[in-house]
Amino acid sequence: MEEKSENCKVPEDLVNGLKITEPQEADCARPSAPDPVDQHSQSKQLKDDEDQGEEECFHDCSASFEEESGADKVQNKADEDVNSSELDEEYLLELEKNMPDEEKQKRREESTRLKEEGNEQFKKGGYVEAESSYTRALQMCPACFHKDRCVLFSNRAAARMKQDKKEMAISDCSKAIQLNPSYIRAILRRAELYEKTDKLDEALEDYKTILEEDPSVHQAREACMRLPKQIEERNERLKEEMLGKLKDLGNLVLRPFGLSTENFQIKQDSSTGSYSINFVQNPNNNR
Repeated sequence: MEEKSENCKVPEDLVNGLKITEPQEADCARPSAPDPVDQHSQSKQLKDDEDQGEEECFHDCSASFEEESGADKVQNKADEDVNSSELDEEYLLELEKNMPDEEKQKRREESTRLKEEGNEQFKKGGYVEAESSYTRALQMCPACFHKDRCVLFSNRAAARMKQDKKEMAISDCSKAIQLNPSYIRAILRRAELYEKTDKLDEALEDYKTILEEDPSVHQAREACMRLPKQIEERNERLKEEMLGKLKDLGNLVLRPFGLSTENFQIKQDSSTGSYSINFVQNPNNNR
């Protein structure tokens, strides 16, 4: 028994000579208990593998445009990433820089089909469905087709307006205008939304821009005559509300001293325009 054990014993120098030299072999056969002597080198190797994995993931993401050539595959990719239509246009352009022209055209055709589908849904009053179709069309449409995406953002804004999603609609209009600063329909739509959300100053600026582009737009011309007075009335109302709050605060501070804001009168010097504050002992006697 002892002789057999000695014969089966592996020479120690042979064991020491065994080393993993290929990374592929290391991945396939990871030891359950790493040798403490090689712990530092293995940790460094694992860190390098992680860094390489991140880089490969990035390349896989950009290369997916080339691999998925069919419209169905592209649509599946769009469904997985619901927020892709919200990405920055420059970032999308960077992602698509290696996309073949043939693939871009296929995606554009599918985007056009979805846009037309959304238009039909919008006409029938299916605003939720229309918004979804426009969103998928944006996910499909390559960022290099600025005009197509501009129209899609404007159409989706219209669908969101019908659902009272005002802030989201404003965001879509702004993206459409960013792609085409002279797109009157998107500017007019945003001006209406600004007005509905009491952003009168912003609405007036948009209406003025429209008149500069096309003076024949009656709605913009009418708004430019109406809004300045509304803005002035709003500002006066806000001013009175602010002064009322300041007066209440002043009375709260003066009450412990038996005084109120009625004991103080503010007068403006007509010649210099400066203000002075006068104390009144019995303010009721001056009425």
